Amino acid sequence: MAKTRGYKRVEISIVRSVGRFFRSCVSAVGNAVSAVFRGGRRKLTIMVVPHSQKRVVNFQTTMFSLVSFLVIAVGIVASFFWFTRTSMDSSATIARLEQESRESRASLDRLKDETGNLLQAAQNFQNAFSSTLSIIGLDTSATTVKSDIQNGDLTSLFNIKESAQGSVKEIAELQKLRGYLEDSVQPIQEIGKLLDSQSALFSDIPSLWPIKGGIGHISMQFGQNKHPFTGQWYIHKGVDVSTYRTGDPILATADGQVVTTDWDPGFGNYLIIKHKHGFYTRYAHMQSYRVARGQYVQQGQVIGYIGNTGVSTGPHLHYEVHIGSDVVDPMKYLNIKIENGK
Repeated sequence: MAKTRGYKRVEISIVRSVGRFFRSCVSAVGNAVSAVFRGGRRKLTIMVVPHSQKRVVNFQTTMFSLVSFLVIAVGIVASFFWFTRTSMDSSATIARLEQESRESRASLDRLKDETGNLLQAAQNFQNAFSSTLSIIGLDTSATTVKSDIQNGDLTSLFNIKESAQGSVKEIAELQKLRGYLEDSVQPIQEIGKLLDSQSALFSDIPSLWPIKGGIGHISMQFGQNKHPFTGQWYIHKGVDVSTYRTGDPILATADGQVVTTDWDPGFGNYLIIKHKHGFYTRYAHMQSYRVARGQYVQQGQVIGYIGNTGVSTGPHLHYEVHIGSDVVDPMKYLNIKIENGK
């Protein structure tokens, strides 16, 4: 029990000490506040003494009023500087936005110009494309835009209602142009298929230049010419292609089968190739062959080399084209295609 009473006395002592501490703190704060209010209510007399003989002006105020006036004055000055700075920043921002607006308008003008150029190019493309489709026999209505461009014509594309203004008009024009180009894909694919089917025909007719690399020149044309040895007029049944040297590779001008490899006093070493559709080609004055009779050759394949055999004034290739029993001018076919690096 004695021990418990001792703990109780210590506890009461601590509580009393804490209470005295808080009371002293509250008293100190109260004294400080009272001192501030007493100082704030203290009267101050401000005198304005002019240098002239005028009456001295004085007025009384309190410390609170003076401090309040100073705080308000400082606030007004700070607000003035803050608004000035904000105004300057706003002016700079407005100037920058105006510059960006001018640049945007200039870019929009350039975009409108380019859109106009694009539409003009599209119109030219449409005219050329429709003409090409007509030439090769495809239906030009395939280029009709599904929206409102009729018969492959871009008339409605360039007659958009004037009520559409600004970028809305350009967007409408570009959307219709996109529709036209999308609908042009199928005819272009058909052209590709047509060209693929025609490529087989071109390889079956003698359309390739007979000298590798497209070199050489025509030294004697097909038809009426003076014989280089007799000086008499005669019908030259082919064309003479000269490179001024022997050994240049001679190419098969179309797919076919070699039916003749022989020597003739006039033609020298020569060979004949039979092609489809009744075509035959003869290659004469050759230095040597590179194929044999009965062999199938492809267009562009080397079949021999330029020589000076037979009745010849110099190294050259005598080249003939026959259709059935008729001899035709080879240049009608040689103008179609030139060998490309084979």
